[in-house]
Amino acid sequence: MIKSFKDKTPRIHETAFISEAAYVIGNVEIGENSSVWPGAVIRGDFGKIVIGKNTAVEDNTVVHIADHMEIGDNVIIGHNVTVHCKKLGNNCLVGIGAILLQGAEIGDDCFIAAGALVTPNTKIPNGSMVKGSPAKVTEQLTGDKLAMVRLGAESYVAMASEYKQQGL
Repeated sequence: MIKSFKDKTPRIHETAFISEAAYVIGNVEIGENSSVWPGAVIRGDFGKIVIGKNTAVEDNTVVHIADHMEIGDNVIIGHNVTVHCKKLGNNCLVGIGAILLQGAEIGDDCFIAAGALVTPNTKIPNGSMVKGSPAKVTEQLTGDKLAMVRLGAESYVAMASEYKQQGL
């Protein structure tokens, strides 16, 4: 469901896939080949949310902000994630059930582990593996781990295209 709020209508690129069971409202921009899956809620009612290209917002995730949020390109936000952060960089993977709180800034090429709790105003540097509650940087991503994070979004672009072609 895509809805306007306070004269703000979501701007969604024509190649993006938005599930009929998702809820996108207000001041939201969704880029080329991005996807929003069933049960996901993206609320641009208090502030503006900008989602880049080739980014997947998986099932039952909530994206909401009191001010302004930018989510980069080639990002996978896993199932049941709560995203309240200020910035989520390019080429990031956010694991199932992670929580990214107000004011947090996540750099590019980061892996936020399942269940991690990124506390308010935390700044995560580029290329970081982040785990725990509260979340801590545990290592810098290199080699195969970095490649996995960077390439993961491609599979969602292909799947979203199939869903669109089948009218789902």
